[in-house]
Amino acid sequence: MLTDADCRNAKCPKGKARHRLNDGGGLYLEVSPAGSRRWFWKFYAASKEDRLALGTYPEVGLKKARADRDEARKLHKAGTHPRLAARVQRLTNRAAQATSFEAVAREFYEAQRSGWSETYAAKWLRLMERDLFPWLGALPLRDVSAPILLSALHRVEARGAHDTAHALRQYAGQVYRLGIATGRCDRNPAADLCDALKPLNVRHMGAVLDPQKAGELMRNLHSYAGQPVTRAALLLSAFSFQRPGNIRAMEWSEIDAARALWTIPAAKMKRSVHGKTNGRPHLVPLAAQALAVLEDLRPLTGHGRYVFPSLLTGEACMSENTIRAALRRMGYANDQMTAHGFRAMARTLIVEHLPGVDPEVIEAQLAHGKSGPLGMAYDRAEYVAQRRELMTKWADYLERLRDGADVIPLAGRAA
Repeated sequence: MLTDADCRNAKCPKGKARHRLNDGGGLYLEVSPAGSRRWFWKFYAASKEDRLALGTYPEVGLKKARADRDEARKLHKAGTHPRLAARVQRLTNRAAQATSFEAVAREFYEAQRSGWSETYAAKWLRLMERDLFPWLGALPLRDVSAPILLSALHRVEARGAHDTAHALRQYAGQVYRLGIATGRCDRNPAADLCDALKPLNVRHMGAVLDPQKAGELMRNLHSYAGQPVTRAALLLSAFSFQRPGNIRAMEWSEIDAARALWTIPAAKMKRSVHGKTNGRPHLVPLAAQALAVLEDLRPLTGHGRYVFPSLLTGEACMSENTIRAALRRMGYANDQMTAHGFRAMARTLIVEHLPGVDPEVIEAQLAHGKSGPLGMAYDRAEYVAQRRELMTKWADYLERLRDGADVIPLAGRAA
């Protein structure tokens, strides 16, 4: 019988390929010339000697090795091959790990991430790793009930992150749906929590929606005393009402002054990964006023890549905070006007004060996707000619508001 001291001090004599120290009952410690010590249990199967590896010393101590030997001997006497039983146990443990909430969530993430934008994929994994995996990750997916999930989401709500809590409920629902499809759970408890979280108070971005205030805004933009590049970006935001990110990242190579056209590559648009890769570019007709803004700016930035370069380095495009800060300096609070608010301003004032404009034309200029699962696939109308007319009408309208022209509200909206 071995002692812990025997195991601890065991060495392989010089010249031997291995050295065995027998403990009894077929259990022995095998020592290699390099000093590693491994437990084995010797048994006979089909009249042939066989052995079962029980682990490495000192990770597996003498007492544990004897217990594992006894368990293996019971299986052997019952007619089960010990090594086969060990393999089944390893597979069972691996399967248990594969059914945990975190394992299924990561499996879903890996399957879907190629179709997500980098921003969304990073956000999805970051929130799960921070707010759900620490509390739910190790639990089998089918054991994460609605109350358990709600408890984790309440932790998020407790710090005031209500938007995040609702997003995580949605993400968890995606994980459960994969679990149901692969037989690792039977139902989606996230669906039961629709009314269990505090409701979101959606706050719309500030936008000027009144004609008189729009005229005041245009006067403020034209008289802006800050950087001329910033002033130009503000005016082009009003005249083109494109997304702030597209305005900031506008490149001179995208501008065709002769055709009065700005071509935004599909990769820059707010679309799915497939849409960014395979979609068409977004064409933005430019009114004469917008072209004039660009031509005034060309001597300042026309030698570089970006129309609105960073004021600090000149290498990257303008910071997303530049327009916001300029509006603040002009006295517009965040709930009054934002960079994104130029889009809402155009959408509202065109519908209410420019008669005869087809709403589909406005939506095309805003680059809003068509509704329905097949909308974008079958409706490929771009309305470029109609949008040229619209952009001229819109720019002229803004100029009249700036000059203080009286605008009489229409009795009804355009059809």
